[in-house]
Amino acid sequence: MTAILVDADACPVKDEIYRVAERYGVSVTVVSNSPLRVPASPLVQRVVVSDGFDAADDWIAERAAPGTVCVTADILLADRCIKAGAVVLAPTGKPFTTASIGSAIATRAIMADLRANGDVVGGPPPFGKADRSRFLSALDEALVKLRRAGHG
Repeated sequence: MTAILVDADACPVKDEIYRVAERYGVSVTVVSNSPLRVPASPLVQRVVVSDGFDAADDWIAERAAPGTVCVTADILLADRCIKAGAVVLAPTGKPFTTASIGSAIATRAIMADLRANGDVVGGPPPFGKADRSRFLSALDEALVKLRRAGHG
């Protein structure tokens, strides 16, 4: 059965996920380190994990599997989910794949080194309407593909 797992603490597209999940009749599990408000729906479950390092990531990675869509901006979590056979989308709609994850991990490491040396200041560009639209399209496409593959 198709399911959506959401790395929810900083996810800007939770409302979009709920709407798409309702349309497809897909369950959503929102995983966070602190309580978040979720819609009163039999399809939406909230899981609050401890505030331990990577507790939410560990919970999601342990449940990622073929037929699962994982939504996260965390590159290392994305890698773990891909290895488990899940479809992984960033909140911007960018898919993480076996072909792209290696370069994403390398870029993450380079940026961490640059930040540690004070060479880079700031973060990613602000999340915008185009990102939201791209995410909706990518999630819809992922769910359709999973359904066609017999996961839905």
